[in-house]
Amino acid sequence: MSRRLVGWIRLTHPFPSILDGIVVGAVAAIAGAAADRIVVLAVSMTLLQLGIGATNDVVDAPFDAGLKRGKPIPAGLVPRQAAAALAVAWFIGGLVAAATVGFAIAGVALIVVAVGLTYDLRLKGTAWSWLPFAIGIPILPVYGWLGARGSLEPAFALLVPAAILAGAALAIGNSIVDIERDIAAGRTSVAARLGRPRAARAAAGLLLTVAAAAWVSAARLPATLSPAVGLVAVGAALISAHRADLAERSWRIEATAVAVMAVLWISGLIR
Repeated sequence: MSRRLVGWIRLTHPFPSILDGIVVGAVAAIAGAAADRIVVLAVSMTLLQLGIGATNDVVDAPFDAGLKRGKPIPAGLVPRQAAAALAVAWFIGGLVAAATVGFAIAGVALIVVAVGLTYDLRLKGTAWSWLPFAIGIPILPVYGWLGARGSLEPAFALLVPAAILAGAALAIGNSIVDIERDIAAGRTSVAARLGRPRAARAAAGLLLTVAAAAWVSAARLPATLSPAVGLVAVGAALISAHRADLAERSWRIEATAVAVMAVLWISGLIR
């Protein structure tokens, strides 16, 4: 695979984008949606997230040129204007796909875009960078369930607050990955404001609170939830690593574990 093609792939931040789409599809499947609707919901969310990821790199390109020369735009693998055009195309594709499901999902899709752009354009690198995550993560199960059923179950009164905590935790963990670069650039990200040890403890505490809530409320699924809860604990323990590559891998472990735990938890609560 050529370096240029790899650059285009990396531009979209494929790991979180695809993971979000998988979560939406899995929730829609639990809700009993038909296969074609599951695919449309998952693909629409993935496209929206790809657009957010590409926009992130477009906005950060001047900053990355000094501190992240290996990223696709500073490395010369992807022209900045072409990246911006691709982001717009992803957004349009995601919104069109959402509109085929219904007006309600199209409206939620617009909220997803608004939250993502607020992070990319205004709040990334600030002490409020956790807020779009705290809003955006709960949207994923809502998007999948609402798209499948047209309404939400009472269990979402518990799931949404837990997802808010999980989103804030993932945001703090994500900012820990870039803490040295943010400090060098004078950015006041949430991790830079708290410092690595306090930020790591805050992220771990929030994640373990969510894991405990899942464990207690889905009492019928303790054995099934155990691996996911264990992964959450491992990721929470490792996120304070001082090596940026290890911190990033730990964050991916956290994000994957939270996604798996959320899907299993929803399945247990609903059924």
